[in-house]
Amino acid sequence: MTPPPAPRIVGREPLPTAVAGAWPRGGEPEIWLLSVSEFTAAMDPGAPGKILDAGERERVAKFVRAEDRERYTAAHMGLRQLLGGYLDLIPADVPFTREACPGCGGPHGRPAVPGTPLHFNMSHAGDLVLFAFAGTPVGADVEKLQPASVVAQVAQSLHPRERAELDALPEADRPAAFARCWTRKEAYLKGIGTGLSQDPAIAYVGTGTEPVPVGPWTMADIAVREAVPGGFGYAAALALLSSLTNA
Repeated sequence: MTPPPAPRIVGREPLPTAVAGAWPRGGEPEIWLLSVSEFTAAMDPGAPGKILDAGERERVAKFVRAEDRERYTAAHMGLRQLLGGYLDLIPADVPFTREACPGCGGPHGRPAVPGTPLHFNMSHAGDLVLFAFAGTPVGADVEKLQPASVVAQVAQSLHPRERAELDALPEADRPAAFARCWTRKEAYLKGIGTGLSQDPAIAYVGTGTEPVPVGPWTMADIAVREAVPGGFGYAAALALLSSLTNA
């Protein structure tokens, strides 16, 4: 995969144009970022009730914290708007499904829109939501940078080589290296459809500045820091299946 294009910003740029049976620009992925605070401030208060489906509205109502309700609402509203643009559908009419989980066969694998050529994935953390769209299965992850104490604890779940790489770094450099590794790993696991039900220690994606592919899956770090105010506190990555071979 060539370096992915810079993220486009939901609410600041026009919505995407429809995909007429194929993915544009030779199959390269397209990436969007959404600022929850900006999106929420500009949103019509009545829009979620008109655009989100019953299941999404029920999920929103179950969140106790206002920030969780706002993040979920903004993420799913943004996803519906983007998919509506790509697929030439009214956002409220976008039908979602889940592919079969490759681990157990249950209906909780990759999210999908039935009958379309478009693959997509979404991730959110803090004030940011990351969306990735492609012509082959794709995974995406965005995370807030964590303090060294959290890194030391969670790093124990990484691949042994990744743990060794982190241990070899000065402590001040470990949070950024861990974030690169973890976002790549989550993007890959979301791309194959298992999520963290698969042991994150199995796949090696590296902690350095150059992502390491996993089989037919290529990785790319996303330049979040330069895209939005406050983005310096986040890391993000994309995993893309390089062919239609099953991962």
